[in-house]
Amino acid sequence: MTSPLDLSSARDETRTGAIRARYRRWRRRRALPTALAYILLVPGAILFVAPFAWLVSASFQHVGDIFSWPPQWVPEDPTLDNYKTFFGVPTESGNADVSANVFRWFANSVFVATSITVLQLFFNSMAAYVFAKRQFPGRDAIFLLFLATLMVPPQITLIPNYIVLKHIPLFGGNDIFGQGGHGWLDSYYGLILPGAVSAFGVFLLRQYMLTIPDELLDAARVDGAGEFRVFWQVVLPLTGPALAATAIFTFMYAWEDFLWPLIIISSPDHYTMPLGLAMFVVKNRTAWDMLMAGSVVATIPVIVIFMIFQRRFIKGISMTGIKG
Repeated sequence: MTSPLDLSSARDETRTGAIRARYRRWRRRRALPTALAYILLVPGAILFVAPFAWLVSASFQHVGDIFSWPPQWVPEDPTLDNYKTFFGVPTESGNADVSANVFRWFANSVFVATSITVLQLFFNSMAAYVFAKRQFPGRDAIFLLFLATLMVPPQITLIPNYIVLKHIPLFGGNDIFGQGGHGWLDSYYGLILPGAVSAFGVFLLRQYMLTIPDELLDAARVDGAGEFRVFWQVVLPLTGPALAATAIFTFMYAWEDFLWPLIIISSPDHYTMPLGLAMFVVKNRTAWDMLMAGSVVATIPVIVIFMIFQRRFIKGISMTGIKG
């Protein structure tokens, strides 16, 4: 006579076998799409990574080996002289201090990119909260008008922004009417403040905040929390992934921005890293070895920022819906 325990074990084994069979069938069905995905993605990844890999490799090569054919993906005689010379450190070859201001360029880029990122997180999050959780007449129409600015190419606003900064009253030698001086041109104000708010950042944060239940905000208000406290202690902590995504986008854009600093900056003391490298190329047209080293140095901060916040970045992008 079969015991109930044996029957239960037999049913469990049957169920486990059925699950394994379904899993094997699912894997067979997924094998071909997965293989095709890897066939397409692996060459694409190699195509995008290869230029940066060659840049890093070239930065450790002598100038005579950089343009050899076939290219040396692994330097046969690696050297740190390119980095030393770029940073003005004496080398055995006796190279002079070519880039005396490179530390200033790097510090300017860090200061400008960090300031723009902090300002955007503050102002964008407040604007996004108002558009997502506050009710007032014309809210959606104002948001759509604000969103429409994304369709305006930034090159169109370069000249108006330049004129506005030039005529800022009481700055840069200007009188109270904004005449007689250069205003915020050639200054950190001119580099930072025009990028203090971003329509894209407001849109990204608003879409994420729409997914936060209104009941949480109402409960905080019932407990006596003011509107700013609700925003600061309830909404912002829940918006962490979207804030991380916004911070990465903003920092990368501010760090890599070249055109705006080129237009408004004339003093080498205010050069950012991209602008300093461009001026370095103009001054030293054949110093490709040091240019490679400088390009790697300029790229490292963006990679580090992304590696630190990549999980929250991916989560913020994946959870930011299109809820209206």
